Amino acid sequence: MKLLETQPKLVEQVYEAILEEITSGRMRPGARVIQEQLARELGVSRQPVQQALLLLRNQGVLQDAPGRGLQVAPLDLDYVRNMYDMRAVIEGLACRRAAEVNAAAAKAKGPALIRAGRKEVQNGSVRGMIAADRDFHRMIYELSDNPLVEPILESQWTNTQRIMGEVLLRDDQPRNVWKQHEEILDAIASGNGAEAEALGRAHISRAADFMIERLRQLDNSEVAPESMRKHLAGRRKAGTSP
Repeated sequence: MKLLETQPKLVEQVYEAILEEITSGRMRPGARVIQEQLARELGVSRQPVQQALLLLRNQGVLQDAPGRGLQVAPLDLDYVRNMYDMRAVIEGLACRRAAEVNAAAAKAKGPALIRAGRKEVQNGSVRGMIAADRDFHRMIYELSDNPLVEPILESQWTNTQRIMGEVLLRDDQPRNVWKQHEEILDAIASGNGAEAEALGRAHISRAADFMIERLRQLDNSEVAPESMRKHLAGRRKAGTSP
């Protein structure tokens, strides 16, 4: 029984480790994913690596490589747009319901998450910024009291993390969304469901426009000058954003 209890946790840890390599920019689109190498680096058997890779493949993060094996999939801008369009609707619903049924809880829990998010922006940690953003949205899902909201949106967070990582790692001035988050929180905490929904949907729609535009610019950009490439390499080595 112990093995059955720990195995899913091990697969989840391997999954998160691989996803972190991708969202941090250490594994770029087109990079080969070698199962045996990952197992050695993570100090685990091939089985949890195989299961984690299958999950990432099913989510579109990985794809079949020419010949055999897997590689990191490129980001599809049409998919990104469709994903954010869906998120806008459901996130808006979650904001409305949170305002209607849990305004007091939002007022109590939200400010600490806002402060933590702003701190991560100041620190410049891509991993920290993504985690703080996720924590804020998760709070809203939980406060919506709709048990379907969180699992539906959680299924999209893998690709959301990847999109955010791709942009934040290569953006000189990471976008600060915490004023928008604070406005959403204020609407929820005041019990204004209509305003909370409108702000939640607008927040996701603006994020979609920004991310897609930045991804398009990155796709069309020339090779960075030597000084910029050295700057990016140093930042990535230090584990911080550009």
